[in-house]
Amino acid sequence: MAAASPVCTLRPLSELDYHDSRSIKLPAEITPIRAWNLMTAEPGPFMRIAFRTRDAISSLFGVKRIGGFSGKRREAVQAGDRLDFFLVEHSAPDMLVLTERDRHLDVMICLSIADHLLTITASVVTHNAFGRMYMVPVGLAHKLIVSRDLRRLKRRLAEIVSAPSSERISDA
Repeated sequence: MAAASPVCTLRPLSELDYHDSRSIKLPAEITPIRAWNLMTAEPGPFMRIAFRTRDAISSLFGVKRIGGFSGKRREAVQAGDRLDFFLVEHSAPDMLVLTERDRHLDVMICLSIADHLLTITASVVTHNAFGRMYMVPVGLAHKLIVSRDLRRLKRRLAEIVSAPSSERISDA
């Protein structure tokens, strides 16, 4: 059995307002930034509508618009860089830690890899009533979105691994 991937969270689990962790066994070696690239490469219509709706509603409460995922591929990132609306807090060959903080809530997403096991962990601390209300639909949607993204990542990696070496996409 594979060892659990180490993860980072904003605070200890008992102090979080939201926590979700999902893992998949990877069919090939991959880095967290490559996993991020594959999962966010082609945001579908549902995600574009979800982010537009989020921005329209949240902006009424003074929350900045985030626009969603651009699909822009990055070879490498370091602390202080931005991946779309997330700030990169830590980047290593086995872990990528992203945050977004505002007056309503703080969010941390940790992508970690150990023994071919990719774990995506979300942790949230809310600061007020709007942050708590925001997390009700977002918390439910997040679980579905991450599960879908992990299935799509695993399928895409399996396709790359099984393709003849002359057809493999080196930067997939």
